Amino acid sequence: MSYIRVKFLPFYLLISAGCTTVTIEEVQHTEATLVEGESVVVIGRRTSNDYETEPELISCIGKVLSKGDNQLNVIPEQTFMDNLYPWFEPRTAPLRVRDLQRLLAYDAVSQKFDDFNVHYIIWIDGNTETTRSSGSITCSLGTGGIGCFGFGTWDKKAEYEASIWDYKNKKLIGKVSSEADGTSYMPAIVIPIPIIAQVQADACKGMAVQLKHFFNNSQG
Repeated sequence: MSYIRVKFLPFYLLISAGCTTVTIEEVQHTEATLVEGESVVVIGRRTSNDYETEPELISCIGKVLSKGDNQLNVIPEQTFMDNLYPWFEPRTAPLRVRDLQRLLAYDAVSQKFDDFNVHYIIWIDGNTETTRSSGSITCSLGTGGIGCFGFGTWDKKAEYEASIWDYKNKKLIGKVSSEADGTSYMPAIVIPIPIIAQVQADACKGMAVQLKHFFNNSQG
């Protein structure tokens, strides 16, 4: 069966460390089926020496996928890349599903995939950046010590997209995107007190939860 499922799932995370808005979108072209013993690997896109999807984001997604309800068997990114060096380095990593055929021409590569029992490769592309900042804080040294006064804010946006490749059938089966916006605050009356929006962490959690649904809804 082949189908497309699109979901817009906005939800709001109000935490003591600030406010973050997370929106999840999913497009699924065909069913995803994992049987017992099969694995997935989550890899960040690295297209050059000066661009990479943050390793901490990839690690976060892998940890969420491998724990709790409907957990998946996740191969750690570094373990996978070390065992398949240099085929998933920026210069040699496959950019399209059909590029897998080139890699599988090497017996050592196909054997490693078999050893890990990989069924799906989840490529993550994107980053988190500061989009706006305002305000100011000044500090001075007095008889009572250092005192600060002022107020500052900064906005961050995290945008990530996961492309799910079916390694065994050599096709793209869907995508999940996660977009998180948050504002952090720094009020200062004598002592600066940062109130940080956990934008990247919330984008990770939203994407990982939806990826779990991506696989488990297909099986159910």
